[in-house]
Amino acid sequence: MQTGLELRRALAKGEVQMLRGYVERLFASIPYDWYRNNPIAQYEGYYASVFYSHLAALGLDITVEDVSNLGRCDLAIRFATRVYLFEFKVIDGEEPTGEALQQLLSRDYAAKYRDGKTEVVQIGIEFSNHCFWHDPLSGCHRPRSSG
Repeated sequence: MQTGLELRRALAKGEVQMLRGYVERLFASIPYDWYRNNPIAQYEGYYASVFYSHLAALGLDITVEDVSNLGRCDLAIRFATRVYLFEFKVIDGEEPTGEALQQLLSRDYAAKYRDGKTEVVQIGIEFSNHCFWHDPLSGCHRPRSSG
């Protein structure tokens, strides 16, 4: 069972891999029957809403559709001296594209947070039949196998 304490610990330490595991478990725990034969899983907003509602329930400092001069990032979390920027994409196929992280980087959503004191962590998450996690430090990760 996941706890908000585990998520806060990952955010406080800047442990991207721990955060990734937390997010993967969150989405893996959604019952299949809730979205099968339903087009909701084809929309980015579904995944963003699940993530947002979970974070909001934990009382974290979050901004959805965080606006900059070049567009808007899907979600930002401010935690101590870090800002985590998330971009979500629904992709076709079984192979990650890197599109979500590429959007974060090419539109430089992090620019407004670069003040010399704040560490910015940029994370792109792509969904198809799997959740693909991308961050600049460790590249692309496929979901952990359950077997």
